[in-house]
Amino acid sequence: MSSRAHASAFEADYGFARSDVRLDNWRQAPWNVWAFRHVSELIPTAQIAATPGLIEDPPVDPADLLRQTFPVGGEAAGVLDVLRRTSTDALVVMKSGRVVADYHAPNFTAQSRHILFSASKSVTSVVAGILYSDGLIDLDDIVSQYVPELKSSAFADSRIRDILDMRVSLDFEETYQDPRGDFARYRRAGLLEPSKAGDTPDSLLAFLASLQKDAGDHGGPFHYCSPNSDVLGLVIERASGQRFTDFAAARLWQPLGARQDAYITVDAAGTPRTGGGFCMTSRDLARIGEMMRLGGMANGRRIVSQDWVSDTIANGSAEAWRAGKFVEWLPDGRYRNKWYQTGDASGAFFALGIHGQYLYVNPRAELVVAKFSSQPEPVNNDLKRLNLALFDALGKLCS
Repeated sequence: MSSRAHASAFEADYGFARSDVRLDNWRQAPWNVWAFRHVSELIPTAQIAATPGLIEDPPVDPADLLRQTFPVGGEAAGVLDVLRRTSTDALVVMKSGRVVADYHAPNFTAQSRHILFSASKSVTSVVAGILYSDGLIDLDDIVSQYVPELKSSAFADSRIRDILDMRVSLDFEETYQDPRGDFARYRRAGLLEPSKAGDTPDSLLAFLASLQKDAGDHGGPFHYCSPNSDVLGLVIERASGQRFTDFAAARLWQPLGARQDAYITVDAAGTPRTGGGFCMTSRDLARIGEMMRLGGMANGRRIVSQDWVSDTIANGSAEAWRAGKFVEWLPDGRYRNKWYQTGDASGAFFALGIHGQYLYVNPRAELVVAKFSSQPEPVNNDLKRLNLALFDALGKLCS
C-alpha cells in the first residue's frame, strides 16, 4: 500500500491524520481514541514479557448483552448506549471464570493494547503484594530506607503502608488540566508531554525527590496523589534487586497466563511510570481481576498471598476516605492497597484510571469486568457513577 493510500485509510478510520496526533494533544479528543491504543508510538516504553506461544481464545459475541437494558435513575438504559456514552474502546465480561462477552469499538481488536492510566496503580500494588508475600518488604518500613534519594522529600518518613493507601502528607494536587503547576512538571518528567522551550525536564526520581510534605502528618486523610505509586515502583525495584519490568514479567505476567506482552511508559532514565503507564490487552487486564477474585490464584498457581488479597478487599479506613475528596462520587467507599471498594453488600472492588479505565470485581456475583475508554474528559463523576451502575447491572444480566 502506498503511503498516500495508507494515510487515506487512517483518516477514513479515525477522521484525522496520524500526523495530527502529537505529544501535546494525545490525551485530548478526538486524537486520544487512537493514541490510547498506540502509546508506544508517542512515549518511550519498556516491555513486560508474556510467555511465548500462548494463544488467545476467540472473542465472544456480545450481541445478546448489548441488547439488554437496566435501570439507572428510574429510567431504562441500554447497555450499548451506555458503552457509547462512556466512549468505550473495549469491554470484557467474565462470569464464574468464563468470558461471556467481548466488545470492541471500531479499529480495536483483542490484540490491541490500551493505556490503563491510574488503573496501573492497582497492578503495581499486586506486584508489591508479591514482594510482601515473599517477606522482602514490611509495610511499616520507611520508604527512604529503600530509596535514600528521597531522604529530603516528603517521603523521608512515610511508610510503605501510607503510600499504598494514599495517606501520605504531600504538597501536591492532581490538577490534570493545569499546564503550569506541579502536575504538569510531573508529566514532563515522565515524558508524557513536551518539555518547555529551552528546558530539560527532571527525571522522575528527581521530581519525586523535590516533593515536600504538607501541613499534616502521614497516615491522615485519603489524599490521592499519583507520585505515591511511582515511589512504590522504585521501592519494588530496590527491594527485589531487579528492574520492575523483569520482576513483574517473571512473578506476575507469565504465571498469570497473559497472552500478550504488556508495556509500561518510562522516563529518560528508564524509570517506569508505575502510577499510570501500564498498557495491555483487555483480556489480560481481566485476567488480573479474575486472579484477585480467586484470592491470588491463577492457573492453579499462587500469584500473591490470600492475606494480601483479603486485606485489599476488606480493610482500609472509612474515616480516612470520608475525609478525602472522592467521597463525593463514592460515598460509602474505602481505599486499600491502591484498589477502591464500593462499600456495598456485594463486596465489589475496582481499579480506576482517568478517561474511563476500569477493572471491576464483584465477588458475590462471580463477575469481572475490564473496560477501556477514551472519554474526552480525564475526570467526570457522572460517568463514574454510570460506569459503576453498568458493572453492577452486568452481574445480574450475565447470571
